[in-house]
Amino acid sequence: MEAKFEVLGPIAQIELIAQSAGIRQLEELNAQYGQGHWRKLKGVARVRTEDGFVCQAELHWYEAHGIGKRRMKIKRFLG
Repeated sequence: MEAKFEVLGPIAQIELIAQSAGIRQLEELNAQYGQGHWRKLKGVARVRTEDGFVCQAELHWYEAHGIGKRRMKIKRFLG
């Protein structure tokens, strides 16, 4: 079960982790959300968890042009 959270403000320090064939879940993403030029990205943003905890966190997500951000998750809390 994924933790629910809200991103509070812009995502900074965005970096490309993988794209197209380098993404392990590429077939799942295409089946669930549609064909696209998928990229896996990471960045840092201020988040609020469902229990009200607010802090900086490293986020990972998948993104494709025309589809948008999908499967965003908190990878680790930064303090």
